[in-house]
Amino acid sequence: MAEQRIVLYGDPVLREKAAPVDDIDQEVKDLVSNMVDTLKMNHGLGLAAPQVGVLKRVFIVDLSSVDLNETVRVFINPEILTTSKEKVELEEGCLSFPGIYQSIVRPAGVRVRATGLDGQQFELGLGGLTARAVLHENDHLNGVLFIDHISPFARTLLRGKLKRLAAAS
Repeated sequence: MAEQRIVLYGDPVLREKAAPVDDIDQEVKDLVSNMVDTLKMNHGLGLAAPQVGVLKRVFIVDLSSVDLNETVRVFINPEILTTSKEKVELEEGCLSFPGIYQSIVRPAGVRVRATGLDGQQFELGLGGLTARAVLHENDHLNGVLFIDHISPFARTLLRGKLKRLAAAS
């Protein structure tokens, strides 16, 4: 297993926009393999390449810990096509923000187009926790963090924790 270090809040790489993947070569396959190991070792539901310090448009979602029928899904160069008008508020966490959880309002459903590790493009309509995970990880590719979706009041309450986390990164 090749676990990678997860980049914590405060590292500027988390605010940068990731570059498209031009070629699904061995480097990209190794990146995804290492990301899967890292996600499993940290008991997460999703991980984006910028969270391991790589500015490539790649993320993975693995909900097998909450749904035994799920497996790891790889999204390369994802594009959000549509989101549902219906919104849902749920608590979210992020591996780059250990110990911090906040209620976030996100669309209940999403339609996404991406390329798989096999180089084939696919399109999926997703709902529930999978839609939330895809939207959360896709945000990372654009330098958007889950705390950007909380109210200014909630962010003020988190200020001390965020400062400590940024100082540790």
